Amino acid sequence: MRIYLPATPADLPRIETSAAGVVVALESRRAHAVTAALRAALPDEDDEGLEYSAHLAAGDDSLSLLAEDDAVPRQRLVLTLEVPDDAVVEVAASEAVLAPSAVQLAAGPASVHCLHVDEPDAVADVTGALAGDDAALERLVERDLLWYDALEVADVPIA
Repeated sequence: MRIYLPATPADLPRIETSAAGVVVALESRRAHAVTAALRAALPDEDDEGLEYSAHLAAGDDSLSLLAEDDAVPRQRLVLTLEVPDDAVVEVAASEAVLAPSAVQLAAGPASVHCLHVDEPDAVADVTGALAGDDAALERLVERDLLWYDALEVADVPIA
């Protein structure tokens, strides 16, 4: 199953290349995926649109993770992972009201498909959004995260 894991630049060193491919060891945490609740919330979207919606929700959660740690670089990060279906549990409908794509990911290894990160120029907007600047948040919402293949982890530009 493909999932979108909200992360921060502090998670990058946990990604390793091995004989099994590019993997990351995870603790149990919240992630996003194309769920039945997301399909019900967006019935006119195709699979690509649903995946993009789950990806955007993970980006929003990445911003929340950044708010919890002042020491980490101010760039949103989303890891696109492949995990076994039994490693993911949809959250209860009452918990998924604001994020119908929300899932709970079990601890264990996951295969990294790719990652998306804010460009270094976005740091000022991330910082502003975290400080409550609505204009910075609006600019951040309009920014696309940069795409990197799993093998390009070392090339991700961290401010």
